[in-house]
Amino acid sequence: YDGAFEYWSKAAQLDDAMAHFDLSLLYEKGEGVEEDEKKRTYHLEEAAIAGHPRARFFLGSFELKSKRHDRAVKHWIIAAKLGLDGSIRVLKQCYKGGLVSKEEFAAALRAHQAAVDATKSPQREEAAAALIVTDAQLAGEMQLE
Repeated sequence: YDGAFEYWSKAAQLDDAMAHFDLSLLYEKGEGVEEDEKKRTYHLEEAAIAGHPRARFFLGSFELKSKRHDRAVKHWIIAAKLGLDGSIRVLKQCYKGGLVSKEEFAAALRAHQAAVDATKSPQREEAAAALIVTDAQLAGEMQLE
């Protein structure tokens, strides 16, 4: 983890979204570094600001755990607009639970589809099929409290 931490730290200094996201995971799990919630949150927020959809998704999950449903929904809508399938699944649950209006859900679906359509290519589809952690695994069986 030392090499990865050093590489990702340098990349994060250059505002690389993926590096910030990867560092957030290291700090969350304490892999190669000491667990640190503040640093985890900082890097997750930086990744989200830079447009990392999974970082947005995770921030939404953290907000849900803190009972800040409005903030969670906002993060998931942004992640959906970035094309993250897991966010659509969670937003569907939010719609069923009354946390998202029909109009908000429909707008998120349209934006998600536009993002997906904009990134379609045979190479991307092959790479997506090879991902170890899928969006469905990310969304899991999230339950609204």
